[in-house]
Amino acid sequence: MKNLSILVVDDDPVVRRLLQQRLQRENYQVQVAKDGHEASELLGSRYFDVVLTDLMMPGGIGGLEVLEIAKSLYSTIEVVLITAHSSVDTAVQAMKKGATDYLEKPINFDELFLKLDKISNLKTILRSAQDLQQAMDTTENVASQTIQDLEMQTARLQACLDSVETVLLDDSLDEDIRIAKALSLLAEK
Repeated sequence: MKNLSILVVDDDPVVRRLLQQRLQRENYQVQVAKDGHEASELLGSRYFDVVLTDLMMPGGIGGLEVLEIAKSLYSTIEVVLITAHSSVDTAVQAMKKGATDYLEKPINFDELFLKLDKISNLKTILRSAQDLQQAMDTTENVASQTIQDLEMQTARLQACLDSVETVLLDDSLDEDIRIAKALSLLAEK
């Protein structure tokens, strides 16, 4: 499923452009942001399946803040951090805060595409599970209604049978009248 929508956030225009071109070449839907502020605006205006963000960016909104903003807006969004080797510990901490994964610079595109395929597969499985849950809920609701309808119909039929039995056992009435009344009660049902 390469139709993932991806927001690339990086203050380095060369990295940003390189990521955009490589991802688009692989048929991903890509939008870019030059910093955390622009990323925050884009996240506020639409949903992305994945945010691919540099960990360290100037301007007060770095990768950790982009992660927090993304997760606060959309719990199902996946965030992959791009980090320099010296920041791997910070990336691991970010994963504890909800980041899906991280990549070290320089970016290995084979590794990136494997991570995106993993995210895509996970999202497909989750969608299938949600569809299955919805189908199960619908089936359960229909079955519940059917059972309720059958119980009501059974109660009505039981009441009718009780009435027929009462009429048939009424010795004060002539046999033909009892049979006629019983048949009349049965005809009503």
